[in-house]
Amino acid sequence: MTAFLNNWAEAAYTSLGFFWMALWAFALGYLISSLIQVFVTEERMQRLMGRAEGKGILLGTFFGFISSSCSFSALATTKSLFQKGASFISSVAFLLASTNLVIELGIIISVFLGWQFVVGEYVGGLLLILFAWVLTYVKKPKTLIAKARKRLRDRQESAGMDDSEETKVQSKWRSPREWAKVARQYGMEWKMVWKDVTIGFTVAGMVAVFVPDAFFQSLFINSGPETTHYSFWQLLEHSLVGPVAAFMTFIGSMGNIPLAALLFGKGVSFAGVMAFIFSDLVVFPVLRINAKYYGWKLSFYILVLLLISLVLTAMTLHYTFDWLAILPPPSEMDIQQMTYFKADYSLVLNIIFLSVSGFLAWYGYRKYSDLHYMKEMASKGKRLENILKYLAYFSYAWLLVGMILYFTV
Repeated sequence: MTAFLNNWAEAAYTSLGFFWMALWAFALGYLISSLIQVFVTEERMQRLMGRAEGKGILLGTFFGFISSSCSFSALATTKSLFQKGASFISSVAFLLASTNLVIELGIIISVFLGWQFVVGEYVGGLLLILFAWVLTYVKKPKTLIAKARKRLRDRQESAGMDDSEETKVQSKWRSPREWAKVARQYGMEWKMVWKDVTIGFTVAGMVAVFVPDAFFQSLFINSGPETTHYSFWQLLEHSLVGPVAAFMTFIGSMGNIPLAALLFGKGVSFAGVMAFIFSDLVVFPVLRINAKYYGWKLSFYILVLLLISLVLTAMTLHYTFDWLAILPPPSEMDIQQMTYFKADYSLVLNIIFLSVSGFLAWYGYRKYSDLHYMKEMASKGKRLENILKYLAYFSYAWLLVGMILYFTV
């Protein structure tokens, strides 16, 4: 019993330590994302993207890069762009870029995994889009796309939606109320992810302390901190199991990064970890939302398209990095042995961004209390939201009791 209580205390301390390391990165990333989402409208993006496929893919990738990393916000924006006339593959490019190329995700990855994974994330995001483009060119579901576009157009007309762009960007920059929208969007970013982040970091601490290395070695064939060479079939297995592991965690990419660092420290291949990180769009909630927007047939097509693309991307990255001799060794990654709470740059940056967050909360919700601003976000579903909410509450209780044990046992 004493051993369990000690592990509980260590798991809670580890979870909070992981979050402390990442707090400033979350705040910085969401602040940048909020600025972009308020000052760059969907109408402006769609108009610039146009209907030309090549130009649309490039601009969709760029707009995704500067957009939100929340999968459910990205799904809603992707639907709007497609509904307003952007091509199917341009919309997919935006979706992939907005969940894999965004600034805040790169910052979090740099904190936990190092520069090789940051390069892998951004190069891999471009490869994902390239493979999706090629696969769509080979097998383009023209009939399904036409039906999905008609489905969205009919729903838009029945809802009486207005596509007009409200305000010029130049005027927005000078408007205090637009900056209040930035503050509110910043709050919405946290509101969208607080459950996923809470559960993700709590699970990461639990896994770090309670799950033995033998479990990962059986799940990912031939994995281990000392393993440096994998066969093609072993890498393929890692790249396929990575999405399964991401599905089982049931949380988004931002919350999954500490788990990705743990997997790599346990000896999972670079390909397997990258596939795990890329997998936030091949889980059931995303499949269900796409089905609601476009119909089940096109939703399954998108699922298979993204799954094949991420496996090809993970394998390509691994072999390319191995050829360039820049594969990071798992033996050097042990985030469990880090000192989390100390007087360093994390402390300074956390104090700065906690202060910024407090100011934004006051500016957006108290000074402009009459402001009505709500950006569309795809709903995870009431049942799933409730499950995540109660799991988050359980996580808080677990962490509180764990820290009491940490200082008393």
